[in-house]
Amino acid sequence: MSEKKIRVLIAKPGLDGHDRGAKVVARALRDSGMEVIYSGLRQTPEQIVQTAVQEDVDAVGLSILSGAHMTLFGRIVKLLKETQADDILLFGGGIIPDDDIPKLTELGVDRIFQPNAKTSDIIDFLKKKFL
Repeated sequence: MSEKKIRVLIAKPGLDGHDRGAKVVARALRDSGMEVIYSGLRQTPEQIVQTAVQEDVDAVGLSILSGAHMTLFGRIVKLLKETQADDILLFGGGIIPDDDIPKLTELGVDRIFQPNAKTSDIIDFLKKKFL
């Protein structure tokens, strides 16, 4: 019997063009045995949710460095609910102030990983949620 593979979409919403961290996370998740879809740069919330639904992912990870995290996470949470896909786990990372993390949790974001997080922390988080 084969173990269930966790399917994760790693996405870069908004105008931020720095994707190194997102690619490092995507590679680490893939190397740990997860199926990873990488959205590429400058995705709209609508594109991200559409991809998540079409690809039947278990989780969406957002990388946001632009400062628009409250707006972008909020819009994606709303769209996931509207498409009845709010069972998809939403997590993220990037440059997100400590004060905003509780607000994001209240919105429905499952976890925020700050710049000092290890990729193993993200892997462990997802494995505990799904395996």
